[in-house]
Amino acid sequence: MKILEKYTFGMGDRFARQGKAQLAAVIEAKKLGADVTPVWNKSNREHITIHTHPDSQRAAAAAAVKALGWKGSYYVDADHIGLKTVDSFLAASDFYTLDVADFTGKAADEKSVAAFVEANKKFIGKLSVPGIDQPLEITGDLIRTTAGKFLLAVQEAGKIYRYVAEKKGGDNFVTEVSIDETDAPQSPLEMLFILSAIAKEGIPAQTIAPKFTGRFNKGVDYVGDLAQFEKEFNEDVCIVAFAVQEFGLPSNLKLSIHSGSDKFSIYGPMNRAIKKHNAGLHVKTAGTTWLEEIIGLACAGGEGLKIAKEVYRRAYGRFDELCGPYSAVIDIKKEELPAPDDVDKWDEQRYAQTLRHVQSNPSYNLNFRQLVHVGYKVAAEMGDRYYKALEDNEKVVARNVTENLLERHIRKIFV
Repeated sequence: MKILEKYTFGMGDRFARQGKAQLAAVIEAKKLGADVTPVWNKSNREHITIHTHPDSQRAAAAAAVKALGWKGSYYVDADHIGLKTVDSFLAASDFYTLDVADFTGKAADEKSVAAFVEANKKFIGKLSVPGIDQPLEITGDLIRTTAGKFLLAVQEAGKIYRYVAEKKGGDNFVTEVSIDETDAPQSPLEMLFILSAIAKEGIPAQTIAPKFTGRFNKGVDYVGDLAQFEKEFNEDVCIVAFAVQEFGLPSNLKLSIHSGSDKFSIYGPMNRAIKKHNAGLHVKTAGTTWLEEIIGLACAGGEGLKIAKEVYRRAYGRFDELCGPYSAVIDIKKEELPAPDDVDKWDEQRYAQTLRHVQSNPSYNLNFRQLVHVGYKVAAEMGDRYYKALEDNEKVVARNVTENLLERHIRKIFV
């Protein structure tokens, strides 16, 4: 299998126009001592919304790598795919995020559950995991309950993995298992037995994306108990290291943080943890680059600002349609959204400051930011008009994209 590097950074590029600007951030980070490998990620839902094909993301990544002379590794992620959606990604992708959320919480057959409990009964009692202060209390009921929640999902991940391996060859891609899009977070103990199931299923997972306590809303900061997050994150890092030794999983297995865009308050705890435990990390960002495109267009003035205002007006008028698919990962107070007629009176600076994720700025409005975040469909419907604006204002847009990824994300996580 392909061996994923220790630190990897997932970058969404909705319209496949910011590859060079994104890669520039990775190159600058390397100068600061952060050896981060880029991963371009785009989901099937985003391809459908924008009317693109996964091959276009591969082409855009390759073009950026060539233009900037990047000599390191890079990957193209088939983000959140299942058996029904994977085929179109087979040619373009060498990183597969196996999304089995639809199978989480559904019971596997009793024979499989019984076999799983039997295989893990040796852990019943008190388990000491290096790096975790207190021994973990494990019962047979806990193992059975965890199997009831996650075993079927892991079995489905195994089906997806084997399908991709059959089509591409097992040595040609990286596998991630995603269990973050579930109703409840997984405890470190549940993580241990999820990893046991992954090993039993023969999935050579190199990253795993759990759901943590708190809300990971799209494009805005983490909402939750920071102390609890830091505790969970550190314990999960320790569980992953323990599972590698115990179950024979790939030695470079690491945590993956989904919806990692703009979760500034947890970057410090993550940075401390990976340094303390000498652990790898994959962070996946997505819509933050799309928002920087809009900020860049607004800053450019003229037609760019006009487009930015139009995106907001149309998104505001289609609130339910655009927010519906993201209802679990946005939290917008509609009464705190500015009226489109008021936004139309804003100058370049006011629009950019309201959207840019600088929480100390009194103009910043996280409700405005979240609505524009899910409004990328409006820009897609503009088609060539939107793409031409990006081309005409490439420098100012790229500057915003690069600065955002480098200064607000990579530097805080990895340096």
